[in-house]
Amino acid sequence: MNDFKTADLCDDYIDLLKVATPIGLNNYGGKTSFHGEIVTVKCLDNNPLVRSTLSKNGKDKVLIIDGEASKKCALTGDNIAQLAYDNEWSGIIINGCIRDSVAISKINIGVKALYTNPIKSGKLENGTVNIPVSFADITFTPGEYIYADEDGIVIAQNKLH
Repeated sequence: MNDFKTADLCDDYIDLLKVATPIGLNNYGGKTSFHGEIVTVKCLDNNPLVRSTLSKNGKDKVLIIDGEASKKCALTGDNIAQLAYDNEWSGIIINGCIRDSVAISKINIGVKALYTNPIKSGKLENGTVNIPVSFADITFTPGEYIYADEDGIVIAQNKLH
């Protein structure tokens, strides 16, 4: 499913979907519509787990970063967004901040985040990878499928064909 609209997915599959509550996630990437299998990182104000996860092949995957909506620093910048693009990730959704927003807008990858902040993150390797994380009134479970566009975010337990 390359072309989709979350509105159409809701019309056709609403009983199979979890729909994220709008919490102010902004589109920052060069691609505003993206989808894939969910991979998660939960980390607060430190991003080594984000970098190491995005260093792996992410073909047809979307990284969900739960930064607990912290405004203290950015968990992703242009170098990490470029790394994700180079490793074929479909997108990144951050419950927190990014930086280098102008540069990220020129990378052909989906990036949604709450805020921008020019301060870089800490480099402590704390956090957890591939556990269910919750924000926007839904749980993002690794292995489920996420569809995101300008209208919203929906999750299905299985890939929608």
